[in-house]
Amino acid sequence: MIVQEVPEFAVVGHPNEGKSSVLSTLAEDDSVRISPIPGETRECRRFPVTIDGREVIAFVDTPGFQNPRRTLQWMQHYQGPDERLLVDFIAAHGDDAAFHDDCRLLKPLIDGAGIIFVVDGSRPVRNMDKAEMEILRLTGRPRMAILNCKEDDSGFLGQWQQEFRKHFNSIRVFNSIRATYAERIALLESLKGIDQTIEGVLELVIRAFKEDWSARTRQSAGLITALLEEVLSYRKTVALKEGEDEEELQEKMRAAFTRFVGKKENSTHRRIRKLFKHNIFTPELPPQSILRQDLFSEKTWQFLGLNQRQLIMTGGLGGAALGAGLDLAAAGITFGVFSAIGGVLGAAGTALKGRELLSGVRLLGMKLDQQQLKFGPVNNIQLMYILLDRVLLFYSLVINWAHGRRDYAEAVDEKQAQPGKQGYTRGWSRSEQKICERFFQAITGDVVEDIADRSEALHQLLVEKLTALSGG
Repeated sequence: MIVQEVPEFAVVGHPNEGKSSVLSTLAEDDSVRISPIPGETRECRRFPVTIDGREVIAFVDTPGFQNPRRTLQWMQHYQGPDERLLVDFIAAHGDDAAFHDDCRLLKPLIDGAGIIFVVDGSRPVRNMDKAEMEILRLTGRPRMAILNCKEDDSGFLGQWQQEFRKHFNSIRVFNSIRATYAERIALLESLKGIDQTIEGVLELVIRAFKEDWSARTRQSAGLITALLEEVLSYRKTVALKEGEDEEELQEKMRAAFTRFVGKKENSTHRRIRKLFKHNIFTPELPPQSILRQDLFSEKTWQFLGLNQRQLIMTGGLGGAALGAGLDLAAAGITFGVFSAIGGVLGAAGTALKGRELLSGVRLLGMKLDQQQLKFGPVNNIQLMYILLDRVLLFYSLVINWAHGRRDYAEAVDEKQAQPGKQGYTRGWSRSEQKICERFFQAITGDVVEDIADRSEALHQLLVEKLTALSGG
């Protein structure tokens, strides 16, 4: 194999076997054309992977084999030197339309590309497959075989592996539409074993991939920290004009805050999606997904937040729920229907005594001061946890959405789909909660000396949590 400064791999196989989806996922490039119609790819297209402005590896999308039996027959009867096999084949068939795709497929191999052969592992081995594998063996190029198990069907796995062992240096089972970051790295690790001459350069590529992923993780943590800083520190003062209805003005200010939070949350989601190179994928989540619910809805707070009694008795830094009303029934605590943002239904647990209905505490401390209505900052730490849970759910969805996956209509919040699951922050340790509490106190208080240190502590905590989500 010609050792190139930038390693290159031709992704080859029979039409409609998942070649393009494998390439799209490996290259993190959702611009790769993926079509259910066989034979859509007629020309090679190179997809470089660039990190920090430097190309580190490239994958080539190739046409499927067009005439594998006749191509193999010609190669088996070839009498020239082995090193000229591909060059002479293309010279003999380059102008023949019946071999157009085969010639285009083999051209990158002449230029030094390694081979990634992709087959659909949900079907049995055919004679045509054996012909294709033998062609690739005769090229003498380092090669890996990938079983692209689209439906996790392993019934023919043993059959494929037996044939692969005759023709390939490495074999990998890989689900291109479900592959995680860790699985992509594992596949690249396997590529190192197909030829000792490229082991060193691929080690550098893998290191660059890992460092780049870590950088994206840190940037995501920074985006989340900034989101929390902006929302929790929200303050607004509006003059109450003579004769103006105070309640009406309050509702306008609440609505403005709701829009502000929604805009900041959506902006953070978009920037995270861009960080992970999703240019096409925009999750159109199903109605049941918690990410489709209003941030201030009852469902959001009960799913991600506390249970009904805990919503009242959170204690410490506050933590009453948003809503329109509260009933304290003889059988226990029950809730009315939550409004868009509403007033707080109760105060801290330390202040709750018997069945006394506590009111007057506002989510954002709204108060009238010398004919000025002051709104903010947030005085309920539970809003911070709700925001954290929602953005962590979104992050988990984005990083685990393979670039070769195209069933956008089936996008689903996997955590939401599991009954009984709640927000990520529910399982955080007391020391981790204290980091959040100290951050909340600094952002919403009047003392600014510790804000930088407490923001950095939260940022580091989020880096750890995001890293754990990606399996890195």
